[in-house]
Order: sequence, then structure tokens, then C-alpha cells
Amino acid sequence: MLYDQLIAGLDTVHNTDGISGERLAERFDALSEIGLTEDNGSNRPGFSKEEKAAKELIATWMREAGLDVSEDGAGNIFGRMAGKQDDLPAVVSGSHVDSVPNGGHFDGVLGVLAALEVAQAWKQTGYQPEKPYEVAVFTDEEGARFNGGLLGSEAVAGKGDVQEKLKLIDQDGMTFTEVLADVGLTVDGYTAAERDADEIEMLVEVHIEQGKRLEQQNLPCGIVTGIAGPCWMEFTFTGEAGHAGNTPMTDRKDALAAAGAFAAEVPKLPKTVSDSAVATIGKLDVHPNGVNVIPGSVTLYVDIRDIYAETRDALVDKVLDLAEQTAASHQIKVEHVEKMRVAPVPIDEEKQELLAASFREKNIEPYRLPSGAGHDAMIIGDKWPVAMLFTRSKDGISHNPDEWSDLNDCVQTVHVLKDFLEKVQQ
Repeated sequence: MLYDQLIAGLDTVHNTDGISGERLAERFDALSEIGLTEDNGSNRPGFSKEEKAAKELIATWMREAGLDVSEDGAGNIFGRMAGKQDDLPAVVSGSHVDSVPNGGHFDGVLGVLAALEVAQAWKQTGYQPEKPYEVAVFTDEEGARFNGGLLGSEAVAGKGDVQEKLKLIDQDGMTFTEVLADVGLTVDGYTAAERDADEIEMLVEVHIEQGKRLEQQNLPCGIVTGIAGPCWMEFTFTGEAGHAGNTPMTDRKDALAAAGAFAAEVPKLPKTVSDSAVATIGKLDVHPNGVNVIPGSVTLYVDIRDIYAETRDALVDKVLDLAEQTAASHQIKVEHVEKMRVAPVPIDEEKQELLAASFREKNIEPYRLPSGAGHDAMIIGDKWPVAMLFTRSKDGISHNPDEWSDLNDCVQTVHVLKDFLEKVQQ
């Protein structure tokens, strides 16, 4: 059982101010049973009956914490605690409970349970926030159903083209409309899920790091400085296919040789624009792809990210220039197509400083790090201010049954979140 694994190392010194490590472990365990795979992983695709069952279980816990529960037309769940000044915009915290196929038990779930644990602690200690507080469970963050994701938070923020979504078809041949209907939702309801700007003050999302920086620093949690916006570029290098034996080395237009030279140089470019920029070539197609044939064309994809739009776009330009220079030096052609460009979401310094104060309050060194992955906060952050906390991930493993965050790290993150949420009430 996940509970036994989690609780084994719990230091009960962290069970203070109404926060319970045992309760967190029990809830992690209960959610892990929904969509449990043979590899002891999670399989709860967005808009699935498994995701819905997980959200329904969380809704019962919300009610136990004294929250008023509602579901919007996108299937997002909100548990609301009234504020002393209940007409003020709400402070929201939460994440998602859907998963990739055979994923882990912490991705998304931690953010939901952390936000809920704060509400539970407030109820237990008799604390009422000045402003309304909402615990959010966003639908389909991972995008396993339609290879897209973030559909719940897009509905809340009023983002995305619904007409484009109507063209979506999942792996079982079901349309977006049919998938919604399968869990009791409608397209009209999805469109109506948008929240007015004045309803929300900010979102605070807790998430596992999905990297090794906190582990390397030996810290339980950290402050996210921004969420990187990806730009995906498709490049096609075109030379001339030829016989591997009969074509002299001096008379070749080898597309793969050019693409290889390009791929070798791309990783050197990010550090020339910022410390947080990254570039990855993760997919490559060679044609004709024969053992004894000089490659005539190669198509590859470059994933370029940074937490600042200016430096991310500067890196895109550098990659484009490199492609042209490489093609010219190999006397072949190169073409590119921009497949996606999403705006990064930098987190403002004031919120980072307020989080840092909460870290110091809990005797944790404030450590700042960027998020290279996308999250619901990235979508929400285009409309409302956001802040984000990362919890240490063992070996940086994510989207895998071996995904793991120590319960003590999770509980300490909840303490920081609670302190921060109380600070923003002032």
C-alpha cells in the first residue's frame, strides 16, 4: 500500500498547526487506488470515469473540510471557504488529478491535497481567511486523451479555440463532444466555465519538481521563478539521396550529416541567452532511411523554452540562424515550420519574496528555480497573477510509477503554502 510506504519515514514533528501527515498519506493512498495499473502506476486520463471518480472522492473531502463544492461545465471542481469579506476576489490553490498512461501518484495530486490540507487545518484551528479561499481541481491537465492538455484551466481562463477543440478525436475515435458527454458534460457547459476576472485574485499551485535541483540542494521545496513557454520548430534539411558505395565523399549532399552538425551545436546556444533557457532535439525522421543510402532529407524538431519571452524568442532566432548557416555550409536546403509558440509566465518578484518569507518562517532555505514543464498555472497566469511551489522529486522521476516525493517534504511544503496563503490575506 502507498500509505505504508509514505508513513514509514514520517517525522511527526511536522504535525502542527492542524496539518496532518497521516491524513495526507491516507488521501494519497485512496487516490492511488483509482486507475491503479499493473505496474503500480496511475491511469486516469482527462475526461475519463477514473478522473471523475477521483474528483468525486476529493469533493467528499472538501465537504469534510467545510467547503462549499461546485463543478463547472468543464468538470473542474472548486471547494470554497467563505472569507470574512466574502465579496473580495478569491485566493485559489490547487492542481489536477488526471494522469498520463501508467503515470505516478504525485504529479498533480500533491497540489490538490496540499491546497485541501490547508483548508482542513484552518477548519481544525478555527481560522477564517479575510478573503474567500478556493481549492481547485482542474480537468485534463496532462492531455492524454487528445494529446493536448490543460483543457480545464483553459475553460476557466476562457482560452483556446472551442471550434478547434470540436475537431479533436481521441484514440478510441470519440470526438470532443462525445468525450464530454461520456462524463456528463456538454460543449455549451464547457464554454460557460470561464470565470470573470474579478472573481479571482491569484492562483498558488504546488507541484512536484519533476527534476533534480531540489534533491541536489537537499531541500524539501523551492520557489518557482517562472513557467517556461515552449516554442516547437520543425526543420527539414534536404540534400540528395545516393548510393552509399558509389558516391565519393567529396560529391555528397548528405542531409543527415548537416542535421547532425546542427544537432551538435543547438545545445550550446541556450546559455548564450539566459541561465534558464533550454533547447532539445527529441524527434528525428530520416529519408529514405536505408543502410546503404545517403540520406536525402531529414526532418527534426527543436523544443525551445525559457521563462522569459524575450530570451526565449532570442534563442529561437539563434536556432533559425544556425539552421541556415549549417545548411549553407553543407550545400543543401533547409526549411522550417513553427508548430507552437506559447507565452512563458514569469512569476513577479513580490510574490517570490513573500514566498521566501514563508520559507524562512518555516526554517527552510528559500531556493528559486524555473519550471521547464507546463502547468495549469501557466494558463491561469495569462489572466490572473500566479505563484508556484515545487516539492523535491526523488531522482527527478516523473510520469512514471517510480515517481516519488517523501511525505516529510510534502508536509513541509503544505506548511509553507499555508503560511503564504495567510500572508496574502493581509
